[in-house]
Amino acid sequence: MADKNKHVIHDVLLQDKKDRRMLPDVPDPDNIRSGSERRGHVTIDTDGQIDYKETIKKKNEGKRYLVSLKGLLICKGNGKTKKIHCTVVDLSYTGALITLNEDNGQECLDQIQNAKSVTIDFEIEPGSMPEGAEMRIRQKINIIRAFQREENGITVYQLGIQFKEPLSEYAAKRKDRFDLTMSSLWLFFISLFIILMRAESVLYFKFSKWGYLYSIIAAVFLLSRYFFGALYRPVKIYSDYTPGVTIIIPCFNEETWIEKTIISCVNQDYPIDKLEVLIVDDCSTDKSAQVIQDTIARLEERESRYRISERVKYVPQPKNGGKREALARGAKIAKHELIVFVDSDSFLDVYAIRNIVQPFQDPQMAGVSGRTDVANTYTNALTKMQSVRYYIAFRIMKAAEAYFDAVTCLSGPLSCYRKSVVLENMYDWLHQEFLGQRATFGDDRSMTNFILRNHRTSYQDTAVCYTIVPNDHRTFLKQQMRWKRSWLRESLVAATFMWRKEPFMAVFFYAGLIVPIAAPIVVLYNLIYIPLTRRVFPTTFLVGLIMMSLMMSVAQLFLRKSKTWLYGLLFCLYYEAVLLWQMPWAWVTFWKSTWGTRMTPEDVKEEERKAEKRRQHEKAKAEKAETDNKTSVINEGN
Repeated sequence: MADKNKHVIHDVLLQDKKDRRMLPDVPDPDNIRSGSERRGHVTIDTDGQIDYKETIKKKNEGKRYLVSLKGLLICKGNGKTKKIHCTVVDLSYTGALITLNEDNGQECLDQIQNAKSVTIDFEIEPGSMPEGAEMRIRQKINIIRAFQREENGITVYQLGIQFKEPLSEYAAKRKDRFDLTMSSLWLFFISLFIILMRAESVLYFKFSKWGYLYSIIAAVFLLSRYFFGALYRPVKIYSDYTPGVTIIIPCFNEETWIEKTIISCVNQDYPIDKLEVLIVDDCSTDKSAQVIQDTIARLEERESRYRISERVKYVPQPKNGGKREALARGAKIAKHELIVFVDSDSFLDVYAIRNIVQPFQDPQMAGVSGRTDVANTYTNALTKMQSVRYYIAFRIMKAAEAYFDAVTCLSGPLSCYRKSVVLENMYDWLHQEFLGQRATFGDDRSMTNFILRNHRTSYQDTAVCYTIVPNDHRTFLKQQMRWKRSWLRESLVAATFMWRKEPFMAVFFYAGLIVPIAAPIVVLYNLIYIPLTRRVFPTTFLVGLIMMSLMMSVAQLFLRKSKTWLYGLLFCLYYEAVLLWQMPWAWVTFWKSTWGTRMTPEDVKEEERKAEKRRQHEKAKAEKAETDNKTSVINEGN
């Protein structure tokens, strides 16, 4: 029998150093200083309020990551220079723990401590720290402590160091400035090039009205999104605004990640009397239920002072009803005024809840999406492509919609709603049908549509969560097909009322509906029909496509300064070659209710139907073979 795990791809995540406590960032109910205060992260502004922008910056700079990066220590003193090989094993933006790789460890420690200056030279490799931190480091350091310890019978010599300049400031002067300058120039020339190409479309419009009209609409749509995305600003944190929040985690067969998800939701910098976490298990068939209960039990045992038994609850469903039913169950029993939906394979940043509630200071605001980053970016090329796509989809596309308070999808990994609005739309949401077919997925877009009809929706870029994305093409393509079906269904629904929104947003929306639906036809026309009928190579179309792709990639470099930016170009090419052709199939299979990436009840039924079909086919083949055999015997007898 073949090994089922032979081709399993293991996800690569950042290895942040764990705190000895399970909940180091929860405000202390006994008024003992919290971890952030103990480490000096909290900054107070002139009004006596917590300056969260500076506080979050300091906390992120102090976050430590387990790494293994080879480097050199360059010691200078008394006219001599000594180079000592080392390995950086524990790294933050402000300092590091270093292991010496020399045989004469004690002698090297003495030389380091007696040196007039010590410089470290090493390279932060992609995946060692958050995206954008990858760079070459060569700067002076302070020795905080030097010590030795025994490890497997071997004496290990180590140093605790502090950088003279935090890596964020170091990067701003030596790396980010260059990336910012180059990406700015690229964005300017790419935008200018696209505008000039579309000007050409206007000049030659009479020769191919529909083709040039599409290219003009696509260019205006894209450039306007980048423009309004650049104008977007998140709502600033007001430290005294802390409405009650219930986090609802729907879980189905997520034993691998559910513990990390739960802990991230509980470990929030938010008043404990105003934060509740409900984990709704939708009759998982793996070990998810046991992992959930074990995690809650460990939290109660180790962190009981945070009233875990009152605030964190396991809610089993009586039968498997799907994700919507699980979310609805949580919403009905939630005790707070705001509810947050978090996917079971997504992990919240410590300040995610404090950030995502801020737009609700506007009484007309009914739903807010947070930003979703990819947690397993550095697993392989596919996950890197998705990382660029996710970042641009949120920071540019969703931010542009937020400029008009009309975000069209409050995404599943992290979104916040007014409970009252969710409950008033609950029945219609649970019983939604489209052209006679029950809607079983696309729950986030569907709920957004119900809310957006009469309320505002927004996006808070500073509310961050990290999600696990598919790391193999088969699963990824199934996910994308499901998303396209729900996008098509919900976009057609939204089209019935978006015209009532702000005029520019309405035009913006309908252009965004036309472009992807017509894209397969346009590509076939330009790459097949024109070359065959007019003997013209589609240079202009291909150059335009590359320019559009480069714009996404360079925007990633501009905003994030990450080396993954080139994978944005690869994603666009992948989209045109593969994902684009899912759209026509989605047109004719929108009614399908299977997820494809996990065994929901609909998927089980579909598998049973396929199995029965295979059995019938095999039975027919056997009967035919038997008939043929009898016929052959009769013929031989004659």
